Amino acid sequence: MQSYTIHLIRHGTTKGNQLGQYIGSTDLPLAPEGAEQLRELSQGGGYPTAQAYYCSPLLRCRETMSILYPDAEPVVVEGLRECDFGAWEGKTAKELMEEDPSFAKWMESGAQATPPGGESGAVFMHRVCEAFEKLVEDMLRSRTTSAVIVTHGGVIMTILSAYGLPKAGFYDWLTGNGCGYSLRITPGLWMRSMVAEVYATLPAGEKTEGEQNERLVIDLAREAADRAYGKKEDAEKGE
Repeated sequence: MQSYTIHLIRHGTTKGNQLGQYIGSTDLPLAPEGAEQLRELSQGGGYPTAQAYYCSPLLRCRETMSILYPDAEPVVVEGLRECDFGAWEGKTAKELMEEDPSFAKWMESGAQATPPGGESGAVFMHRVCEAFEKLVEDMLRSRTTSAVIVTHGGVIMTILSAYGLPKAGFYDWLTGNGCGYSLRITPGLWMRSMVAEVYATLPAGEKTEGEQNERLVIDLAREAADRAYGKKEDAEKGE
């Protein structure tokens, strides 16, 4: 039976990434160092080509796509944009703890919350999953057997925690800027269980310092982002 492959790639580094800020809906470009890193990574040939290309509408993803796949004409998918952190955009967890009593209270309570003027974890997950499922359905219907998606860290973690095999938690799918995962979808298994096999990391054969450092997230930032994005079980309950 024909299988389908989808390559999920996180955008390159922005200034906000370098500063440890909450950057979701803020439309930042790539930092010069981020663009250069992508060019260096692409020279190794570790990014597979595909029949179709999809991209978040935000500038950092469109710039990443143009560097890694200069000849591609990507389809922009609104549902693949990053979570909107509202009033927390552009600030670090440390700054918010000092400046925003609601953030500090939220952190202390252990409860999930929606950033002021932002997007709840449940809404974010529903949006991302809806967009991904439609994309897969379109691939199966058109017999497009391979695709590249350039999107955001939160989007990739949401997709893989919801559909990825082996099953793993949201933060188990952390990946560095310019890195990602390759999925294999078998139509019968997808129709029956809506799961996809995660069979490789991207770029192929590359272990970047950025990816390693990203996995050493300090507890405060990790906890804050977990609540901001929400966990799969909580989102399914509408919490």
